[in-house]
Amino acid sequence: MARAATTTDAFNAIAEPRRREILDVLVGGERPVNDLVSALGLTQPQVSKHLRVLREAGVVDVRDQGRQRLYRLNGTALRPVHDWVADYARLWDERYARLDDVLEDLKRDEQGDGGR
Repeated sequence: MARAATTTDAFNAIAEPRRREILDVLVGGERPVNDLVSALGLTQPQVSKHLRVLREAGVVDVRDQGRQRLYRLNGTALRPVHDWVADYARLWDERYARLDDVLEDLKRDEQGDGGR
């Protein structure tokens, strides 16, 4: 079976769990790579490899500050992921609303039976 071509889009970038963990740390603000290494318990080369993929997809930006390179989340690059998930969120919201209706009906029925 042929392997799917690797892309550099946000979906591919966040498909790997460790990359999502990096984003979870960066959502709190800009961090140097050493902070990411400490926070995630990975080696520096592992974190750098994941950061390279995230940078190529535009999901993180980097800037130099003295001798450090600081990484930060670029939320705009995650917009296609948000838009795709939003359709499913509407579906879940509709199902929860129907469940709320069923629960309200059950509650009324129970209270109609003398509030047992």
